[in-house]
Amino acid sequence: QVQLVESGGGLVQAGGSLRLSCAASGRTFSNNATAWFRQAPGKEREFVAAISWNGGSTGYADSVRGRFTISRDNAKNTVYLQTNSLKPEDTAVYYCAASAYSGSLYLGPSIPIGAWGQGTKVTDSS
Repeated sequence: QVQLVESGGGLVQAGGSLRLSCAASGRTFSNNATAWFRQAPGKEREFVAAISWNGGSTGYADSVRGRFTISRDNAKNTVYLQTNSLKPEDTAVYYCAASAYSGSLYLGPSIPIGAWGQGTKVTDSS
């Protein structure tokens, strides 16, 4: 079982940036796609972005494409989400998630998840 720990959340003004990190331990996750989801207050959890096991392919929700960038460093067992030009509607708890299947090529909202982190909170301070 892989364990995922997110960090990097905090207070940020509209237009600002944050880099979220997801550190994995336990079973290696370098063969699995990894995704970020978020859940805003009173709303359902939604897909944000995903990256293939080798970082060669990515997928994004329309609401964040062009503003957020997902990347990974398998040597460090870490996945990142660079969030730029933040908007008030980006306020949410952001969750890291590892795909349930190694070598998965699907990088969209229905990506099957095998493990979740506990989340890191991003809050608009405007």
